[in-house]
Amino acid sequence: MIRIFLFTALIILGLHAVEIPTAKATKRAFFQNVKLNAQIIQLPNAKQSIMSQVSGHIEKYFIKAGQKVKKGQKVVLIESITISKMTSEYISQKKQLIAQEKNYEATLALYKKGMTSLQALNRESITKDGLLAKLNALKSQLSILGIKTSKLIRASAKFILYAHSDGIVSKISLPTHSSVSQNTQIISLLKDKAYYLKSFLPLEYAPKIKIGQKIVMHENGKNIISQITQILPNVDATTQRIVLLSSIDKKAQNLFINAYTSATLYFGASKSFISIKKSALSFFDNEWVVFIPIDAQGDEIPYEVRVVEPVIADESFVGVKGLDEGEEYVSDKSYYVKSMLLKSSMGDGD
Repeated sequence: MIRIFLFTALIILGLHAVEIPTAKATKRAFFQNVKLNAQIIQLPNAKQSIMSQVSGHIEKYFIKAGQKVKKGQKVVLIESITISKMTSEYISQKKQLIAQEKNYEATLALYKKGMTSLQALNRESITKDGLLAKLNALKSQLSILGIKTSKLIRASAKFILYAHSDGIVSKISLPTHSSVSQNTQIISLLKDKAYYLKSFLPLEYAPKIKIGQKIVMHENGKNIISQITQILPNVDATTQRIVLLSSIDKKAQNLFINAYTSATLYFGASKSFISIKKSALSFFDNEWVVFIPIDAQGDEIPYEVRVVEPVIADESFVGVKGLDEGEEYVSDKSYYVKSMLLKSSMGDGD
């Protein structure tokens, strides 16, 4: 008996060495909810192709399959005769325009002195305007291809293709040193974080669902929020359930496409209940309980067991009956208290 008393005393001392957090029960609004089976997917429009904008020869890839890329990041280098001709012509036209502008200024000076005719001045102006129009057309074409003419000082066959959006490289279609034609797919890209949740809802809940309602996915110990964007018109043939598509919070990362997971749909008007943190609930003597701090004398255990009835829950809190608003309870690490109570209840025959 002395040994059991000492053992219990040591447990109590150990308990005091652990900081047991507490909180106060508060009223909280809860929505009705239902548990769902769900699947992480990507819609077809989340897949994009990076196409070759010119014909040429693939010289080098700056990325590899499975790599994340950002919009504007260079992905492939192509050697292109088309680009060589366009850049060469742009430089030539620019030089001709500079020379023609000088001719026009010289003719204008002569015209002001009465040494040449207005007709001659107009011819120089028309020639200048024609060269400028050709140069601007070339500049526009090169700009569409991502080539900055302000930095173009010599003709070049090198053409760099850039990613047009953030994403993950799912496939590289052509190896290096391959010839490629204009508008040929080179790289397949999955839009980064463009994940959707495909959830299966029992038919009896059909009247209660609406676009925009919240579905919380439970994945790898985290609660990830999604919003319903589409309610498919046909039920799933296998499960005979309604199919919901919800867009996943853009902050979510490292999800596995086609993986199945659990989720919770929240719907209906909110109702208020006395709430506690989920981490406070313990199953003790076949009942749901929480532990309430009390004043204790000597070696008495400073907690009492309070039986509660869970009514409703969300991602972090549980609405319960059996507690009053403002009442203090053990909010976490309740297993320390539970362990101490169980061991202190041992008798001589245990």
